[in-house]
Amino acid sequence: MDANHIRFTSAITFRESLLKIPQKYSALSFSFHSDKKKNFRNQSLNSQTRRFCKLGSASTENFDEAAFEAERLRLDSKARESMAEKAEREREISNDSEDDPKSWKWTIRKRIWDMMEAENIAQNPRPVHHRIPNFVGAAAAAKNLGGLEVFRVANCVKVNPDSPQKQVRFLTLSGGKKLLTPQPRLRTGFFSVLEAQKLSPNTINEACTSVGVAKYGKPIGLDEKIKVDLIVIGSVAVDPRTGARLGKGEGFAELEYGMLRYMGAIDDNTPVVTSGLESCW
Repeated sequence: MDANHIRFTSAITFRESLLKIPQKYSALSFSFHSDKKKNFRNQSLNSQTRRFCKLGSASTENFDEAAFEAERLRLDSKARESMAEKAEREREISNDSEDDPKSWKWTIRKRIWDMMEAENIAQNPRPVHHRIPNFVGAAAAAKNLGGLEVFRVANCVKVNPDSPQKQVRFLTLSGGKKLLTPQPRLRTGFFSVLEAQKLSPNTINEACTSVGVAKYGKPIGLDEKIKVDLIVIGSVAVDPRTGARLGKGEGFAELEYGMLRYMGAIDDNTPVVTSGLESCW
């Protein structure tokens, strides 16, 4: 599907179509791009946030993988608990207004997460609630994505750090491309860059994980001069007719997009691709 034929639009446009979820599912992928200019103002970056950009990559000799992963999992669990509480509050506040997007977005997310768990069409990490769900068929979807012309010709690909897009990160590096991936929840910095030629065949698979990015990636700041040819993001729900999508509700995909626009790394013509389970579309 031609990326120029689908617009990245407001999720409001597909509320009705996603409130009815079909039972059939399979892996697929599609692409879309934004037709709206994003601005990311320098004033919004405080000094503490900018200091994260100064951090160098971890030394592989001194890097404590177990401690890093334990802390990441602890903070991720805390973030999911916080989002679950926020979702419940917003549903309660919005019960009297069917048109409130905060309410129906969480209704759609919960319905999909519940369905994936009930039908056992999810892979670890589980439960999938408040995550970009790692769906059965994620590797097949990555293969479909890898067959898109926009992926084949890309030199630098920005890919989200979630589990269902791990194979996309692998295809990016094993294909000799440059991988740009955000720090998980932007806690320790903004983005890290990994270059295939600087990795051995034995370390490419590890480099596709959060631990591997911390070990082998080069953290970059918002003043980095880089050109991103393709953006890959994860989704909880997608409308293939419009390109509208819902993430897990924390807003990182939008923030990361804004940061890349601020950096001059992307523009209106940069294609954006997502992969997901067909029954969530």
